Amino acid sequence: MSAWVLPDHIADVLPSEARHIEEIRRDLLDMARCYGYELVMPPLLEHLESLLSGTGEALDLQTFKLVDQLSGRMMGLRADSTPQVARIDAHLLNRQGVTRLCYCGPVLHTRPSGPHATREPLQFGAELYGHTELEADLEILTLALDALQVAQVGAVSVDMADARIAQALLKDLAPSGERLALIHAALVAKDGSTLKDLLRDAPATASALQELLQLYGDSAVLGEARRVLPDLPVIRTALDQLQWLSGHADGARVSFDLADMRGYAYYSGAMFSLYAPGASDAVARGGRYDEVGQVFGRKRPAVGFSLDIKSLVTVAAKRALRAAIRAPWSEAAELRAAIAALRRQGETVVCVLPGHESEIDEFHCDRELVQAAGQWVVQAI
Repeated sequence: MSAWVLPDHIADVLPSEARHIEEIRRDLLDMARCYGYELVMPPLLEHLESLLSGTGEALDLQTFKLVDQLSGRMMGLRADSTPQVARIDAHLLNRQGVTRLCYCGPVLHTRPSGPHATREPLQFGAELYGHTELEADLEILTLALDALQVAQVGAVSVDMADARIAQALLKDLAPSGERLALIHAALVAKDGSTLKDLLRDAPATASALQELLQLYGDSAVLGEARRVLPDLPVIRTALDQLQWLSGHADGARVSFDLADMRGYAYYSGAMFSLYAPGASDAVARGGRYDEVGQVFGRKRPAVGFSLDIKSLVTVAAKRALRAAIRAPWSEAAELRAAIAALRRQGETVVCVLPGHESEIDEFHCDRELVQAAGQWVVQAI
């Protein structure tokens, strides 16, 4: 095999796409800062037991593992930053009240999430800790919607669910871990026959979950859910909260899939997925996960979302090349001083090296630096 061939689902990012990704990354971080979110930078690798603690156990198969040559302990390359940010909130910051944190960095997956997905996503996310009420859920949903608007993604739709509904239906059954995972997988796949087989010993639960499989669509789903699901307080609360959140979705088209249990190991309340035209899967996911900090000794309310900028860029509007100034190359002190002054002002100045006057690059040179009356001045091309 040639030395330059990369592993499957790993790819170089070339200038045009890299420019687009970097512009979106900067815009997202600036937007998060405007909401009051502080940037943190968790390490790319850490001890395996920390990465896979608590809800992080769901990431075991997605985590690359290696041996630390200094300590001999097993280490992992992060597959998701959420457990790391929970650790930072619990152990390093340990603040009282609300903490808002954001992050942006690569994560690595042992397997791609889809046929065309990368195994090296560039994950951006935001987490809000310390507030148990719906104001926090709404802030995160609004932030996620604004993120897609900043990235210039049009016609976004929101699909909502709540982890508490299925949890309430399964509470009395208390299935084992393996059986529970199979039940959740059947719910995600909307596989009624498998659910029936898994719950032969619990016909009432099987019947309720069969009803749950049919509860997807527009806002009428919430009314239908109140009619067909058991009248349990936790289910009533979940449906009330979904209705309230959906009414504050800033004009986005909202749908519901009450059997959606993707990420069930994380979530403890309302969940949402954001979809965009041209995307084969959700471009962002988020929700409430109040259990995430428990393993680090500090269980407190938490809600957040994340997205992969590399996937996002494929459905975001193309951006114009940055306007630049073309300048000749010379050793003349006056010209070099003029170029330096323009760059200090934030301008992009591309010096044309001798013999390369007609080459194309990643900048749109709409002006040029020319000498007129003994002075170097910028004029339109």
